[in-house]
Amino acid sequence: MIYEFQYKNDKSILDLTEHAGVPFLEFTGFRSCKNIVHGFSTRMGGVSEGIYESMNLSYTRGDQEAAVTENFRRFAKALEVDPQNYVFSHQTHTINIRVVTEKDRGKGFVRQQDYHDIDGLITNVPELVLSTFYADCVPLFFVDPVRSAIGLSHSGWRGTVGKIGQKTIEKMHQEYGSKPEDILVGIAPSICRECYEVSEDVAEEFRKIFPKEEWKEIMDDKGNGKYQLDLWECNRRILLNSGIRKENLFVTNICTCCNSRLLFSHRASEGKRGNLGAFLMLKQTEE
Repeated sequence: MIYEFQYKNDKSILDLTEHAGVPFLEFTGFRSCKNIVHGFSTRMGGVSEGIYESMNLSYTRGDQEAAVTENFRRFAKALEVDPQNYVFSHQTHTINIRVVTEKDRGKGFVRQQDYHDIDGLITNVPELVLSTFYADCVPLFFVDPVRSAIGLSHSGWRGTVGKIGQKTIEKMHQEYGSKPEDILVGIAPSICRECYEVSEDVAEEFRKIFPKEEWKEIMDDKGNGKYQLDLWECNRRILLNSGIRKENLFVTNICTCCNSRLLFSHRASEGKRGNLGAFLMLKQTEE
C-alpha cells in the first residue's frame, strides 16, 4: 500500500517505516542515537473498525477493548519491544511530568495506573516504553544521548502556554543532569497553522507568554475574533529559548488534520476518532 502524506515542505524530517505489517513514522534526525527505539503511529496496521479504523491506541474513545489491546501488541511487535514494558501517560492538558522508574513498568497496559494528570514522562531506565497519545495536539520527543535519558510530552494549546517543553528539559536536568545543548528534540505530526483556528481567549493566553513583536510569527489575526495559531512555531521558539540547539530540533512538516485519512484528527473528524501514539524507549546497553 502506498501512503501519500501531504507535506508542508520538502524537508526530510520523518521517515515512514513498516515492520510486521505496521507502518509508523521515525525522525531522521534521531538516526545517530543508536541506543533508542522510537515511533509515531498512523491509522494503519491495526484491527479496530469504523471511526477507529484501524490502529486506534485509546481505551477511552469507545472502541472495543480487545481491539485496542491487539493494536498495542501489534505496535510493540513493529517496534520490537515487549508490550509489558509500556508506561502510559494520563493526559489532562497539564504540565505535570512524571519521573518513570522500574516500579512503573507496564502501567496503563498490563498494570493499573496509580497516577493521574500526567502529560509528560521522563526516564533513564532502559526498556521502559514511554507512551503518550494524540489526535491533533503536539507530541514532543526528547533524547539526551550523553546522559542516556529520554522524555515524551503532550503539548496541546494549554501545555504549550504552560511551556511543557521547557518544563520537560528542566526536569531532565534536575533528575539526570541533562544539558539542553545535548538534547535532541522532535516535534511530531500534529495540527498545522492553517487548520488550527482558535478564539480570542486562547489567542490572549499566547500574547501573555510571547513578546508583541512575535505575535505575527505565531498566529494570524483573521479580524473576526478568530486566529490561526501555529503550535509548531510556538513550541519551536519555547524549545530554542530553553537552550535546545537549532540543529538538534526537528519540526514536523506533517499535519494530522490535512492527513486525516492516514492520521487521527479531532478537528477533521469532529471528535469521532481514535488516538495516535508516540513511543520512546532506551535500549539496554551491554556491559
